[in-house]
Amino acid sequence: MKLEYSVRIERLAESDGGGYLAIVPDLPGCMSDGETPEQALQNVQEAIASWIEAAKAWKQEVPKPSPPLARTG
Repeated sequence: MKLEYSVRIERLAESDGGGYLAIVPDLPGCMSDGETPEQALQNVQEAIASWIEAAKAWKQEVPKPSPPLARTG
């Protein structure tokens, strides 16, 4: 079963080390970073898998992905 979660990418301030932060709003605390937005997105996929694996091991409910936001144009 493949679940697809929304990911928010934010630029990190240089004082925080620079690069980009990828956050998964549906999975509290699930995030990763990278030098580029693409790298952060790739890295967060491993974080999502680890988050789900840990939730199952702890017998916690795994939230379903939120529906996608509407797109225009």
